[in-house]
Amino acid sequence: MEPVKRICCIGAGYVGGPTCSVIAQMCPEITVTVVDVDAERIQAWNSEQLPIFEPGLQEVVEAQRGVNLFFSTDIDKAVREADIIFISVNTPTKTFGLGKGRAADLKYIEACARRIAQVATGYKIVVEKSTVPVRAAESIQRIFSANTKSSLSFQVLSNPEFLAEGTAISDLKNPDRVLIGGDETPEGRRAIETLSSIYMRWVPKTRIITTNTWSSELSKLAANAFLAQRISSINSISALCEVTGADVEEVAHAIGTDQRIGNRFLKASVAGFGGSCFQKDVLNLVYLCEALNLPEVARYWQQVIEINEYQRRRFAARIVSCLFNTVTDKKIALLGFAFKKDTGDTRESSSIYISKYLMDEGARLHIYDPKVKKEQIMQDLSRSTTSAEEPEPGLSLVSIASDPYEACDNAHAIVICTEWDIFKELDYERIYQAMLKPAFIFDGRRILDSLHGRLQQLGFQVETIGKRISQRIPFTASTIAQLDLQAPPLKKMKI
Repeated sequence: MEPVKRICCIGAGYVGGPTCSVIAQMCPEITVTVVDVDAERIQAWNSEQLPIFEPGLQEVVEAQRGVNLFFSTDIDKAVREADIIFISVNTPTKTFGLGKGRAADLKYIEACARRIAQVATGYKIVVEKSTVPVRAAESIQRIFSANTKSSLSFQVLSNPEFLAEGTAISDLKNPDRVLIGGDETPEGRRAIETLSSIYMRWVPKTRIITTNTWSSELSKLAANAFLAQRISSINSISALCEVTGADVEEVAHAIGTDQRIGNRFLKASVAGFGGSCFQKDVLNLVYLCEALNLPEVARYWQQVIEINEYQRRRFAARIVSCLFNTVTDKKIALLGFAFKKDTGDTRESSSIYISKYLMDEGARLHIYDPKVKKEQIMQDLSRSTTSAEEPEPGLSLVSIASDPYEACDNAHAIVICTEWDIFKELDYERIYQAMLKPAFIFDGRRILDSLHGRLQQLGFQVETIGKRISQRIPFTASTIAQLDLQAPPLKKMKI
């Protein structure tokens, strides 16, 4: 087995950038080059202001950049020189045509495969790092085979990522497992051994799982579907808790102590499952099952998606109900826009959906997030509301605040959508004095549980997920439930 000297990664996004930065740090004798067609993104990777925020990433990049880690737009040069080529490009959900709204769009994967076939020479190991449907590697192999030349030989592997945003660097340095799938041939096994040898520099061999290509691809979809299912399950119980008087946190703790169940991913919140992967992968699984004539299986996983949408819809309905059944021209402070703390990623963030509902009702939104830029927020809301009849409906209702106190000043209500730690430490007495009365707090992430008593003493009416709190101004559970059932489904968002 020849030692690997150079690695190329096509795609400088949330997967490619952090993954290859860690590989460069852990394998200092290997030159790692991350390439992308987006010159602005590459420029950001080469600057002090990285294009993504991830705890620990800045330190890793600054230590390795210019040493054995490089970011470039010269894709062809990096491909020609590399021994291993990672494909880490986006695989968004299709927005038109067959499979619209569910199937993965593989146009970027195909473009990478064709470019590699065009410019590469010698022996290459091509690693499918992006999340793809089952048998996508077979499509890459067919493109290579149809464009084969005597100077090129290759092996295609599947090596899906399992990192979580917000903990990506620690996940990469101490993974639960590394999954590598390849052909069950002598050549395929050698390619698997070569890639495994890279990870074994810092990952115990017992955590490196090898399978055939298709098992590896399906395992990624199945893992995300199972995690999404747990989130939807506890969120469905949170709705029941609010009606019965139970506390979903106590219920989650009780069932989480069962070793057969475990306590992870049992945190009820308005967030449901956001980010770039969960919804996309479950929808992909639904489409795959339908295409393979497994309608019962497809309906099962579709329900996981529907509970996720229901959780957001009923939370927005609860806000409207508590604010005397109207939020028209009322100022709502929305704290947090990223889909989770410790990341600037807004993909599938519940904040987008909650904002959309409230904007449709005529609310004036003042949004604050410590890591998401104003341009990103406005772009997300523009995408979620744009239609041919009304180019930018509702965006005039949105203001971006420079700090949480500015967002809350003279507001009717506060809505917490991201669990940033700073929201636990705010001066709520100061905030209450500056708000209109009655003042409402809607804790969509259960981060203020320890402050509920204090907040009520100040005069706040507190509403939270999965728990009824005794209030100065009572609103019956039956009223909220009835409103939830009557709430219209969210209009399809353009992406």
